[in-house]
Amino acid sequence: MKALKIDATDSVATMIEDARAGESVEGIVLRQDVGRGHKVALVDIPADAAIVKFGFPIGLATRAIGAGEHVHSDNLETSLAGTQSYAYTPVAAARPMLASRQTFEGYVRPDGSVGTRNEIWILPTVGCVARTAERIATKAAMLLGNEVDGVHAFTHPHGCSQLGHDLDGARAILASLACHPNAGGVLIVGLGCEENQIASLLATIPAWRHGAIRTLTAQFSVDEVEEGIALVRELAAAAVTPRQSVGIDRLVLGVKCGGSDGLSGLTANPLVGRMSDRVSEVGGRVLLTEIPEVFGAEQMLMNRAADAGVFDKIVELVNGFKRYFLDHGEPVSDNPSPGNVAGGITTLEEKSLGAVQKAGHATVTDVIGYGDRVSIDGLTILEAPGNDAVSSTALAAAGATVILFTTGRGTPLGFPVPTIKIASNTVLAQRKPGWIDFDAGQVLAEGFEAAERALLDRIVAIASGATTAAERNGEREIAIWKRGVTL
Repeated sequence: MKALKIDATDSVATMIEDARAGESVEGIVLRQDVGRGHKVALVDIPADAAIVKFGFPIGLATRAIGAGEHVHSDNLETSLAGTQSYAYTPVAAARPMLASRQTFEGYVRPDGSVGTRNEIWILPTVGCVARTAERIATKAAMLLGNEVDGVHAFTHPHGCSQLGHDLDGARAILASLACHPNAGGVLIVGLGCEENQIASLLATIPAWRHGAIRTLTAQFSVDEVEEGIALVRELAAAAVTPRQSVGIDRLVLGVKCGGSDGLSGLTANPLVGRMSDRVSEVGGRVLLTEIPEVFGAEQMLMNRAADAGVFDKIVELVNGFKRYFLDHGEPVSDNPSPGNVAGGITTLEEKSLGAVQKAGHATVTDVIGYGDRVSIDGLTILEAPGNDAVSSTALAAAGATVILFTTGRGTPLGFPVPTIKIASNTVLAQRKPGWIDFDAGQVLAEGFEAAERALLDRIVAIASGATTAAERNGEREIAIWKRGVTL
């Protein structure tokens, strides 16, 4: 099999390997060479007609397309425009399956949350002390050895020259990271004169967490690095705790795609969707973000809202993000990226229909804002843009203890929590073994059931302490969404 037709109503098929002109695919003869992840017309498609993939329109034909033709940017365009009105048409959401009894070895925190790591995190309030935080982390990690799972500084250029909502957003992300169960202790490093004052940041962090937090103001310290190391050692001594066996209902999965290709929506994303279903159906939590990358597929999520109130929140979030684009004079459809296009994705509708599959079939139980923390079991939609670093940081801050990151093109990025890179195709997995943790390309050869079992086992192992490729490579970073003026 060289091509896959996903839904009976589709007018295109997706190539799962390269094919040459003259070859027969799905009963039609190719008129051009068509690469892996790209689309071929299965029927004659008139000009201006909707082109269908995943059982839904992915755009309009810009000219008549003959069966066997390559369907891509020269003959297919988006039909997305501005904000929309939506109707709530509830559908049964959960995928029936046997409840999983799978467990993992995690760190149970005083508030009942469960971490997958026991680390010391160093959070600078402002970019001025970013290198100071890094020096403290590097030296402290060498001194502590294996007392904790790691010491990491998460630096950023923000915290000053910001106003209002923009400053509030930066502060909210840092406050939520300071509450994360993967951090057994947190050192907050400030400069002293910045807008994001330590006292203001602490005021947004729940009181129960303050016992695991220490603070340092560099302008008031004789030797801020040595003082910081001493505070980290104090935090590490208090953070010593064993792992305990807990059910996967205690996981919080963040689901993310980056550098997608035409196979992402056929292999890696629906496979991650099965993980979302497994965790949510036993009472766990799943976080979906990248709101601009649901445009064109948002109705699928809206129809799975737990009630009309959740539906209204999804509508406001989606239309609010569209207004954000339009207010800046940008079209809502200016996506996919050049890498996505090279990998076979043509329109935002196509990209979104593949991307939302990461959420599986779970009921949408909540919608939360940027910098907020997850609080309800099931599938939560989180406000954040599609940018890999910004959205993955938002997932971690919201409480994700593992991020499932699918990719068709590959990326080395890693984030505060274990980030499991899942390749959509075996070629990538074999070419970049130093980046990739799991090959979802096996779905095409072995089917979803075997891949589902294997990925769940991999998630459990990593949640229990096995390292990801990004962790082994020292890839740990955050990025904060900059939305306001700079003073």
